[in-house]
Amino acid sequence: MSKVLSGLRYSEEHEWVDGSSPVKVGISQVAADALGDVVYVDLPEVGSTITAGQSCGEVESTKSVSDLYAPVSGQVAEVNQAAIDDPSLLNSDPYGEGWLFTVNVTEEGPLLSADEYAAKNGGELG
Repeated sequence: MSKVLSGLRYSEEHEWVDGSSPVKVGISQVAADALGDVVYVDLPEVGSTITAGQSCGEVESTKSVSDLYAPVSGQVAEVNQAAIDDPSLLNSDPYGEGWLFTVNVTEEGPLLSADEYAAKNGGELG
C-alpha cells in the first residue's frame, strides 16, 4: 500500500504541498506507484506564474505521460534540479529528495488533508 505522509496536504490530482514558505510541491507516493518508473519530468520555470488546477508540467514514466497540476497559485521560486537530473527520485523518495518545485503562494486550490487523501486513494498514513 502506498504511503501518505501526514502533515502534508494533497490535491485531487495527487500533488502534495507542505507548510513551508515558499511551499514545496511534489507528487504523492500513490501517484508515483501508479506511474511506475519515472524517467522524465518537465517542471515550470523559475519566475513563472502557475494557477491552481491548471497543468504546469509533465511526469513521464515507462507506462505513460501524466500532466502535473498546480495545487496552488503563485510564482515558482525554485525547481529541484536533482529531480530533473534523476527522475527516479520521484519513485524512491517522493516526499523527500523527490520534491519538484517551490511556490510563493498567492492562493490555494482545493486541498485534502492526509486523512482525506488516504481514505480516498487507498493510501496508508505514515
